[in-house]
Amino acid sequence: MKRLFAVTLGILTAIGGFVDIGDLVASSLVGARFGFSLVWVLVLGVVGICVYAEMAGRVAAVAGRPTFDLVRERLGPRVALANLVGSLLVTVLTLAAELAGVALAVELISSVAYLLWVPAVGLAVWLVIWRTRFETMEQVFGFAGLALIVFVVAVFRLDPSWGSVLHRVTHPDVPGGEGLPTYFYYGIALFASAMTPYEVFFFSSGGIEERWSRKDLITARMNVFVGFPLGGLLALSIMAAAALLLHPAGIAVEHLSQVVLPVAYSLGKVGLGLVLLGVFAATFGAALETGLSSGYTVAQYFGWTWGKTAAPRTASRFHTVVIMALVAGMMLILTGVDPIKVTEYSLVFAAVALPLTYLPILVVANDPEYMGDAANGRLANIMGGLYLVVVLVASAAAIPLMIATKAGL
Repeated sequence: MKRLFAVTLGILTAIGGFVDIGDLVASSLVGARFGFSLVWVLVLGVVGICVYAEMAGRVAAVAGRPTFDLVRERLGPRVALANLVGSLLVTVLTLAAELAGVALAVELISSVAYLLWVPAVGLAVWLVIWRTRFETMEQVFGFAGLALIVFVVAVFRLDPSWGSVLHRVTHPDVPGGEGLPTYFYYGIALFASAMTPYEVFFFSSGGIEERWSRKDLITARMNVFVGFPLGGLLALSIMAAAALLLHPAGIAVEHLSQVVLPVAYSLGKVGLGLVLLGVFAATFGAALETGLSSGYTVAQYFGWTWGKTAAPRTASRFHTVVIMALVAGMMLILTGVDPIKVTEYSLVFAAVALPLTYLPILVVANDPEYMGDAANGRLANIMGGLYLVVVLVASAAAIPLMIATKAGL
């Protein structure tokens, strides 16, 4: 039973990391625009985040070191500071998108403009971070986010021709009217939605908050190999639902209401109610992750006392950074900027920042001085090396493709 509850850390990270506002938008937008032709990218991202998070969780359990502590040690203070600034900006940008996602979900329920909900959502996120126990936070938002499984049900209710779906998945092509640069631009955004760095900041730091040790390696791996594939399945079902209903109709995804349209169409009011609960829980959980990750990265770089479980008096600077990140995220959304565009940009910039956090984890996970007999084996090194090449290519191509395609237009 204890191990069952422990796996909720992975479930929360998977729901918040895979099916946050970024994945809701990216998966639905890609499905509506490209059909099933980018499923392979999502599968690539799911395997990649499993490789990345397994190493980070193993390092946290064996070496007792969180991600950004290792980034500073391995890259040096100057390079790590540049990485900190870039990672923090991406995390705060993602936090802004998550706050908007929660507010948009409430708007769909209440019919009150989402901008009016943003301050209340920010306050609620802060109160949960400040007052709620870590395990309670995991369990409530992790399991509530599982309501998004209605997307899986919706796919079956849409009654696709499975032979045709399998053919389109295994024979990807660029739809008519779309160019290769746009195809790969959205492919990188979809890949980044699965491998955003804040997921691993939260996952490894959360493991240390829960005091993982060598005996918790099984728990850490259960978190990765149960939680992340679950998130990937939900993201795939969101893409499939959009590909089946929105793509043939030529409906572009420009608002959260269009993301949930396949569920409402196939399952009616009950399905709509469940999907709105899932969207609220997933985006709220992701807002908690990104808010905490903002504090984790800064505090770990400067060597401050940090942790959600640490009292505000003993970790005042950590909690101050979290509050400042929440305020910055709220202020950005309250300018009236399009939350969908904020989400897209956050994914592209996450792809750019990914190698600088991935590489130190790969190096430390392979270092017997830190890891002893828990260092990477042959398979882990092969997979880790292959994905290092993939993230470097995605990082190098992200900005040029964004410029060339005018952000996917």
